[in-house]
Amino acid sequence: MSAVFLGVRHHSPACARLVERTVAELRPAQVLIEGPAEMNGRLDELLLGHELPVAVFSHYRDGERSATSWAPLCDYSPEWVALRAGRAAGAQVRFIDLPAWHPAFAERTNRYADAEARYAEATERLCRRFAVDSSDALWDRLFEVEPDGGLAERLDAYFALVRGDAEADAGDRARESYMAAWVRAAVEAVGDRPVLVVTGGFHQPALRALTASGARDGTDGAGWERGADGWPVVPAPPDGAMAGSFLVPYSFRKLDAFAGYQSGMPSPGYYQQVWEAGPEAAADGLLRVVVERLRARKYPVSTSDLIAARSLAEGLTALRGHPSPARIDVLDGLAGALITDDLDRPLPWTGRGTLAAGAHPAVVEMVAACGGDRTGRLHPQTPAPPLVHDVAAQLAGLALDGGPEATYRLDLTDATDLERSRVLHRLRVLGVPGQVRTAGPTHGVDPVFTERWEARSVLGREAALVEAGAYGATLAEAAAVALTERARSGTAEADGAAEALFDAVLCGTGGLSEQLLEELSSCVRELQVTGPLGEILATALGLWRHDRVFGMARGPLLAAVIDGATEQLLWLLEGARGSSGVDFPRLRAVVAVRDAVLHAPELLSVTHEVAAGIARRIAEDPQAPIDVRGAAFGLARSLGRVPGGPGASGDPARVVRTVARAGADALGDWLAGLFALARDEVTGAAGGDDGCGTDDAAESLVDVLDGLVSALSDEEFLSGLPALRQAFTFFPPRERDRIAARLLERRGVRGSSRSLLRTTADPLLIARARALEESVSRLLARYELDAAP
Repeated sequence: MSAVFLGVRHHSPACARLVERTVAELRPAQVLIEGPAEMNGRLDELLLGHELPVAVFSHYRDGERSATSWAPLCDYSPEWVALRAGRAAGAQVRFIDLPAWHPAFAERTNRYADAEARYAEATERLCRRFAVDSSDALWDRLFEVEPDGGLAERLDAYFALVRGDAEADAGDRARESYMAAWVRAAVEAVGDRPVLVVTGGFHQPALRALTASGARDGTDGAGWERGADGWPVVPAPPDGAMAGSFLVPYSFRKLDAFAGYQSGMPSPGYYQQVWEAGPEAAADGLLRVVVERLRARKYPVSTSDLIAARSLAEGLTALRGHPSPARIDVLDGLAGALITDDLDRPLPWTGRGTLAAGAHPAVVEMVAACGGDRTGRLHPQTPAPPLVHDVAAQLAGLALDGGPEATYRLDLTDATDLERSRVLHRLRVLGVPGQVRTAGPTHGVDPVFTERWEARSVLGREAALVEAGAYGATLAEAAAVALTERARSGTAEADGAAEALFDAVLCGTGGLSEQLLEELSSCVRELQVTGPLGEILATALGLWRHDRVFGMARGPLLAAVIDGATEQLLWLLEGARGSSGVDFPRLRAVVAVRDAVLHAPELLSVTHEVAAGIARRIAEDPQAPIDVRGAAFGLARSLGRVPGGPGASGDPARVVRTVARAGADALGDWLAGLFALARDEVTGAAGGDDGCGTDDAAESLVDVLDGLVSALSDEEFLSGLPALRQAFTFFPPRERDRIAARLLERRGVRGSSRSLLRTTADPLLIARARALEESVSRLLARYELDAAP
């Protein structure tokens, strides 16, 4: 007897009922199911008695590629029903698809991601033919609300049509040839007894053709090796790779297309009711739940609104020719009765995708009611990866299992509290919920030595721990691998590289931190954005110089990061081009370079002289951004390599006068760069000789700036004031006071310099008022109206 093929849609109640009925009628000897073949030795684990939904979580990692994948199952998944009903009927049940790590699943995180995008043209034609808006509405119209009679034939015709217009990719072709090998082996093994094959409908036409044409020798005809037992060999991961599969709890929210799920039916809560009680009861339940949710949120819904919604749903069901109410009939009825506002976007169930922000409150509650809030639960005897047991032991041993109301205040200078902190941070970087840090150090040189952690919702904790087991068997190993992958994938934009570095320090990943830091050191030499690269350098340098808590001070592990970041920043800064404006992250990067050259020269391949030479070239480059030129001038003076005699190229007074010719805006931006690196040039904090051959250079620079600003016209002053104010924000109050005192002294005015700094009005407003007064005075003088009567 040949195989019986059932093409199904994943997570379809109608297909699940068809599978259950076919197993009961056919009494097959073998039930073959689209699913991970590596789980065949663990099917008893799947049938332990879990509360669905659950998923088979698979992971893979080698030196070049890492991947994770989920194969979700709920009560009305045809694959689950085939597994359960097949076992109950005494059949041999097997999964027949390739392992999730196989290259056939590259770029795919969901085994049951339907191929709807590949046969969109066919479904669009059918949608037009049946006057429906989406493939989901089409499916309901053709299968979910129709009587079960003739369902198998309708499914065959549907999938033959849509597959006929679509070409499978290389991954699907490999999967289909492998599944066909299992079908041929099963048919050979059972003789005249029936074999039932349950797969996604997209694969069914190809499997029929491949099974009919396949070879009957020692292979399957497509290169898949058979074992001694006659069944296809399950491919093994390459040597040196890590791969595995475990069961994890899943949730209706993760299954819902409106939350981004890639496969099968949307609205899992609604279809759970369809599976359990039928479409009529599901429609009544949805009406009731939506009204209850809206009323609980103080959204006005009257009894007449409920009656109107029910009447509209019944009318739409009849108008559309549905023998039973479909999901869209109920939703459209609710929308027509409850929404009186104009909507700026289509109703979400007319298409597929996540619910957009700003959706109408009634729409939000309808989608939530359809989705449901069920979360699966694994049987207590379900095997778990070693990480789960390691975490449980560590939390118990460090008294971190205090329950949902626990709060932990940790002293990072205490060895025990530091280890507790590291455990909590490792869980954090792995994305395991349960504890949230509400206070603590935020960067490598933050003078904070305490942390506070508070309990949060543990929803999803069990699944997160199992999934984190893909990174390693122990918590320290898993956190280190996760951070390394984060650094490897995120440093192209450098958005999170500095955070990854500091997280590694907080996690205290020990010897494994070397792998992460090596990854960062190789990546920093390729980064093209100065701001984030400067953050990496500042974080690494701060830890190398000052850390007395985390054990990183003067350690060798940060040296490569500091060296690579310094060299790359100097290269980026010399090549920078741009117009006016101040880039504060870039200026902080120049500060980090200065600190590295001054305080960690033994770590750098760039010498003190080379860094100073680069700074001088940038300062004199007219094509460089004006703020970078000012910062480079300050960097060169900080390194003591600028000839600074009066009139020399490094004389601040001469350079300021040259920059001022470009306007007050340019002067303010250049000063911002200078002050970010060398405020002592103005305040004279260093006192006397500035180390570059110029006596009292700081005071003379104040004089020069005062003279330049005083000579500005009112219009020029107003134009340049924002840039000048921005530049002087680098000075703390005490240094501003010293500048104010110098200005009073220049004018021979006696009084408190602090009074100049305590104005309650906006300086821009004062300047505009002064300009207005002078404009009025000029008008009065023009018309000779300024003379006293």
